[in-house]
Amino acid sequence: MGIQGRKVAVVGMGGVFPTCNHLEEFEHKLFSNQSLIRYWDKALAHGKNIRSHVAGFITEEEAHLKPVYSTLVEDYPETYIDLLNRIPDIHLATADIGSIWTMLGAADAIKMAGWSTSEVQSEQTGVVVGSGSCGNEIQRIAWHSFFVLGKKTRFAGGHNVDRAMVYREAANLSCFIKNKGVCEAIGSACATGLGNIGYAYRLISFGLQDRVVAGGAEGTALESFLGFDGMQVLSRGFEPHESSRPFDKDRNGFVCSFGAGIVCLEAYDLAKARGANILAVIDNYFNNSDGDGDMFAPSFNGQRRLWQGLLKNIPFKPDVVKVHGTSTPTGDAIELLSVVDSLGDKGYHIAAPKSQFGHMLGAAGAVEFITALLMLKRQEVLPCLNAVNLNPEQETFQTTSTWEGSKEPLAYYRDLLQQQSFTKEINSITCLNYGFGGTNSAILISRDDQ
Repeated sequence: MGIQGRKVAVVGMGGVFPTCNHLEEFEHKLFSNQSLIRYWDKALAHGKNIRSHVAGFITEEEAHLKPVYSTLVEDYPETYIDLLNRIPDIHLATADIGSIWTMLGAADAIKMAGWSTSEVQSEQTGVVVGSGSCGNEIQRIAWHSFFVLGKKTRFAGGHNVDRAMVYREAANLSCFIKNKGVCEAIGSACATGLGNIGYAYRLISFGLQDRVVAGGAEGTALESFLGFDGMQVLSRGFEPHESSRPFDKDRNGFVCSFGAGIVCLEAYDLAKARGANILAVIDNYFNNSDGDGDMFAPSFNGQRRLWQGLLKNIPFKPDVVKVHGTSTPTGDAIELLSVVDSLGDKGYHIAAPKSQFGHMLGAAGAVEFITALLMLKRQEVLPCLNAVNLNPEQETFQTTSTWEGSKEPLAYYRDLLQQQSFTKEINSITCLNYGFGGTNSAILISRDDQ
């Protein structure tokens, strides 16, 4: 439990998003029902060796970065040049692409928060940022140079460790902003982004920090894409803008995407006292594990317990549920039925941002948390794109004797899932994210005036 009265406010947000130059463009494209997914040239180059060829990716050029390639190891970016001079060279030298995105997103979020230099560099300011992988692209080239080409270790440069270590985003960000509080990374697969924000919330709620820069990042890397393609869980057979289709009966997998989402959290009383623009108040965060021993399959009971923990002692229900909504056949069905098990089938709507930009893995929860902040700001619900036809028949698991949830087919809940954004009074939003290993995360946010 949090300390009584220690409320937490969200006061800043920023990030790096596919096909968008800045947060404002990201917001415009989302609420005009656009897709940020496109064919990926790097995947297409491998032909039939890769089943899926679409992604929500970001190139170096689109992020206004220029790679500086090694003269000793082919295709190895030793560092990057920031063409807009946003990050000093010393911090670029220790960062992979996802860490650079983290620093860029944090700079924007801190600017929006209005924190002073002394506040940022305080012992009461922490950094909690994670990702779903560990520098795959950097490590692949370095190890190929040594093990296959037989080159000396120094050929890969002196920064392979810091550019690929598991908490590289947090470390690079902490060095960039020079905070003196906590510097940590929480890893929980596809729940990482939201998990880091939830942990940051607890640090402030427990009185351990006054401010935290938190979120998640997932740098563009074909290596990450290949692993999921090999599992045969990526979408295929549709045009890019139709590929991510949560809850649609023809869904056949998720779209692998990349990006970064960073938010600034602050003790509510401090934010209020300095006249900060409070984007949202965090009412509660809860996370748990399925406990059924299955690495991959979603758990109805695990998600039911997640809802029970989140809404305990909360006197209201959310107006919008921002779902995980990956477009996987079983995952979507279990999630929708767990939502209606907890909230009923009226009085709220469901938004599925992955339908517009795909699954950003370790960044997913953080970027989708930003979409929730934007929904609160605009009083508009984001769509479930491509949820054209919902299954009119029961799912197979609904017909078993052990099933405890609704017996209604997904099509029964059609009204909860709109395919276009629409205006609605929104006072509170729940964000959901899940990950391999049975990890589940949920956060509830509200408007400040509520």
